[in-house]
Amino acid sequence: MKTNVMDILKERGFIKQLVYEEELYERLGKESVPFYVGFDPTADSLHIGHFVALMGMRHMQQAGHKPIILLGGGTAMIGDPSGRTDMRSMMTKETIDNNIECFRKQISRFLDFSGENAAIMVNNADWLLNLNYVDFLRDIGAHFSVNRMLTAECFKTRLERGLSFLEFNYMLMQAYDFLVLFQKYGCRLQCGGDDQWSNILAGADLIRRKEQEAAYAMTFQLLLTSEGIKMGKTVKGALWLDEIKTTPYEFYQYFRNVDDNDVETCMRLLTFIPLEEINKLTSCYMEKDGVRHYDKAINIAKVKLAFEVTKIVHGEEKAQEAETLSQGAFGDGEEMPTQIIPKGINSLVEIMLEIKVAKSKGEARRLIDGAGVKIDNVTVTNSDAVVLDEDLQKGVVISKGKKTRIKVMI
Repeated sequence: MKTNVMDILKERGFIKQLVYEEELYERLGKESVPFYVGFDPTADSLHIGHFVALMGMRHMQQAGHKPIILLGGGTAMIGDPSGRTDMRSMMTKETIDNNIECFRKQISRFLDFSGENAAIMVNNADWLLNLNYVDFLRDIGAHFSVNRMLTAECFKTRLERGLSFLEFNYMLMQAYDFLVLFQKYGCRLQCGGDDQWSNILAGADLIRRKEQEAAYAMTFQLLLTSEGIKMGKTVKGALWLDEIKTTPYEFYQYFRNVDDNDVETCMRLLTFIPLEEINKLTSCYMEKDGVRHYDKAINIAKVKLAFEVTKIVHGEEKAQEAETLSQGAFGDGEEMPTQIIPKGINSLVEIMLEIKVAKSKGEARRLIDGAGVKIDNVTVTNSDAVVLDEDLQKGVVISKGKKTRIKVMI
């Protein structure tokens, strides 16, 4: 008997909230269900948070359900207030269009756009930008209670600081997206990050009220550390899926160095490694007072995790290159990540800024003063240290802590 995809998603830890669970479970078990996830193009690359949703979509497509990727060319003109303490910066249409093209190229690598349940990609600008506002209010706005909207989590956090009427419209627009996709493609389910719960629920409710038809809402877990903090922050900022913004090596190293307690979660959400194998790889711990204490064998799991995630995002060749560079920097390999800097930068502090292992001169000096920086495995204690051109021509290895080693040359 074919496994219901909801069981797969639950076992791997994807599902956070859903509505009409029994009804949805039955439908997913007996028919192909068109479903959608929306991506507002607020940057020119997706990041690791988006990747959780893409992996959820892949599991669903592999189980026979039809993915619809909605690119928010229209909603991005307004800006989603969810999870925000202030209003998003307004983007020009040209910026949004450019970001959408970047999203198109990236998403096309992760889903199958051919075959019986081929994925499709749509842009809500096609129906939102030419709406007649009065008609929209009469047709859609009549189904929304302002009192109920104000209790939604996405608005509650903003009421004290001020919620613009512009942003207040966002929930209606997202709900309308679901209605349009239901009418055009028979879409029955919207999925997304758990911070989108209020908006997703509003869309399912609109279809049930207006069309008297079944519609469902399901949210995925956000990628959080065991301490409840969002994962994916690096020295450079977000952990991007674009290899120019975050190189495959940096991407690999992020997961190679993930906290011991987060390895299992990352494996379940970000790879296709079977659960039985994940359990074996991450069972190397002793529990004391409710706290897991992992032994060194967890590093085998980290290497596996880093390789598998990098392979899915950047391809097997790039993953192998990243693994080789990592072994060169931290193991027995010969290759290591190398950065070329302009001639004339000799101050260690300036070099650290140039190769982006510190965000500021003050941070670089604090790292050096705290004995956290080495040149060719020798700890540097003088923050005024310089590196000679003749040494830089041969190449020196600069280490920051235990996790960053870079060969620097001119």
